[in-house]
Amino acid sequence: MIVKQYIKDFEKLGFGMFVHFGLYSCIGMGEWAKKSRSIPWEEYLKTLDSFCPKEDWAKELVRAAKGAGCKYITLTTRHHDGFSLYDTCGLNEYDAPHVCGRDLVKEFVDACNAQGIIPFFYHTLLDWHEESYQTNFQAYLVYLRKSVELLCSNYGKIGGIWFDGMWDKPEEDWQEDALYGLIRSYQKDAMIINNTGLNARGALGHIELDSVTFERGRPQPINLSDSPKYIASEMCETFADHWGYAENDFNFKPTAELIQSLAICRRYRSNFLFNVGPKADGSLRTIDKGALEILGQWAALNAEALYEPAPVAVEVENKPKNFLLKNGNNYYLFLFDISMRGDGNVAINKEMVLDNTFSLPETVQSVCWLDSGKPLQFTQTGDRVTVTAEPYRYGQSFVVRVAKITV
Repeated sequence: MIVKQYIKDFEKLGFGMFVHFGLYSCIGMGEWAKKSRSIPWEEYLKTLDSFCPKEDWAKELVRAAKGAGCKYITLTTRHHDGFSLYDTCGLNEYDAPHVCGRDLVKEFVDACNAQGIIPFFYHTLLDWHEESYQTNFQAYLVYLRKSVELLCSNYGKIGGIWFDGMWDKPEEDWQEDALYGLIRSYQKDAMIINNTGLNARGALGHIELDSVTFERGRPQPINLSDSPKYIASEMCETFADHWGYAENDFNFKPTAELIQSLAICRRYRSNFLFNVGPKADGSLRTIDKGALEILGQWAALNAEALYEPAPVAVEVENKPKNFLLKNGNNYYLFLFDISMRGDGNVAINKEMVLDNTFSLPETVQSVCWLDSGKPLQFTQTGDRVTVTAEPYRYGQSFVVRVAKITV
């Protein structure tokens, strides 16, 4: 099996931000507003008059991602409505430079590079605006490749390109060899990802694809027995119900669920791509900022366990949620569902001893909480190890807590 270094490096990024931003952000009804609301083009295109992100939108966005612990950002350079945030260089005038006089992808890339975040580009495969998509598919594929070529050649080194929409015409020949070969000619170490959608989570595809996707579904182990090369995985998830900004979407996920999703992704060496939908001016809502801040606080406490460590085939007895990762001489035990110690009038759970038993071939030297360095009790008989994790004290609740085991 071929193992490519850039794919292994991608796995170590661990946590990324997905950003759905475009004309639909002005409407505030989600990224599918044009289609789902059957909005006529003459009405939809009125948003062109109001689309002008504030000057520091990209810097603020990248700053929020970095504060959350994200190592990369995947931006919708063109979504299904066909509008491009980048300069299409004469392919059409349906792009940000013709609307607001600015190349927003360049602003995004510059902000990423300045703050040490890796830029990734989302690009739609289907297109509601480009007429040739319906009338002359072969001509459309040429237009698509010319568009992607601009992204690969005009913005320096990028982390990868994330495609979406092939599921719209599954019977067509999308000429993937030509599309992916074009990317390789400019960006040989870029991740190439093609989203399989909700109905084919984790499905393998073309040999040039470097990662499978789990859209709104927590990852599982990938069967690579028939794959000639090693392939990564990535889970993408929204904060509320929509990817693009929706003014009346109040169904936000608890931050505890987001922390659990991030931890579970790392169990399978999968990256967690957490989506936000900026408003029309490119700014994030207060609740987006708050959730990112909380994720960042948790990620900072557990950074040593989140990015570099890899999964190991060690099962925690009678606790299927709990798992271990390893890096060098350290194992990291991820613990879910820890109870809380406190007075019965204020603490929901009863105090209980939390023993975690598993087998390790090495001799354990020490065990401590990763977030505080406080030692934990443990015993080892042969290869059988038991770590005793005390309940949370009142005043703390980490959702998922990590114990560091040094061998």
